[in-house]
Amino acid sequence: MILTVTLNPAVDHTLKVDRFPVPDRVARADAARVDPGGKGINVSKYLVELETETVATGIVGGFLGKFVRDSLAAGEINGDFVEIDGRTRLNTTILADDAEFKINHDGPTVSQSAIDDLLDTVEHKSPDTVVVGGSLPPGLGSDTIDRIARAGDWETVVDVGGSLLEELNASYALCKPNREELAAATGSSVSSLEECYDAVEALRRMGYDRVIASLGSDGAIMSTSDDCFHAAAVDTEVVDTVGAGDSLLAGVLSALDRGSTDREALRAGMAVASRVVSVPGTDIPPLDDVADTTNRVSISARGISPDG
Repeated sequence: MILTVTLNPAVDHTLKVDRFPVPDRVARADAARVDPGGKGINVSKYLVELETETVATGIVGGFLGKFVRDSLAAGEINGDFVEIDGRTRLNTTILADDAEFKINHDGPTVSQSAIDDLLDTVEHKSPDTVVVGGSLPPGLGSDTIDRIARAGDWETVVDVGGSLLEELNASYALCKPNREELAAATGSSVSSLEECYDAVEALRRMGYDRVIASLGSDGAIMSTSDDCFHAAAVDTEVVDTVGAGDSLLAGVLSALDRGSTDREALRAGMAVASRVVSVPGTDIPPLDDVADTTNRVSISARGISPDG
């Protein structure tokens, strides 16, 4: 079972407008939605659609925290969250025809006693894999993530900011930076695909069994102790990039959970991500036929022609 930990969940508020707001004028949205969000929660939502057993946990509070819990339950996503006195944050994405704008709150302050309760929850679930995803709320540092990784015999996966990836000291099965996080974690230039290859392999040597870097239109790179693969992006109409990296990670983890090779897991992750970016917000498109898209993902080993 794959358990996800979101230490700083959010309610994702997505608006679609014809044009961005200007001073002293009322802007009206022709479409809007709210979704329970945060990297770990998103990963669990995609895992459920991929028919992979998962439990979502984390720290929530206030009326927005209640919305997160109730929404996951309504979507038949197994959740078990720790309640605090603070209020879960609200993240807003404004979509226009030619741009995307994001405003993210910091989140509530979280105490170590709340982390004690969270660890009790994780240990009680006895997961095979724990995914820690997203930003840290005020009051917590990288040592909290290390503490989760060391608390049990599960494999730990992290999808956190680049500065945190550099600070972590425990053993990790996998990390999934985006391009900016890859640069921040390694101090390397990542302008070209070749530079991304070098940075990914450098990050893996910092203490990660696998590194998967999501590179937007340049696809994704996976580095392991044996191989380094590049998956080209699938040609699709991109409507919204919210959840792209989370769905990539979910696709990879679901495939690995089923016993797929690293190469096939990366292919599956890219296929899932290509479907998710075709819909607004963190709405989940049907993924039951994602295998058809998987066959369209081109994979190549470093310096070797794509296998198609």
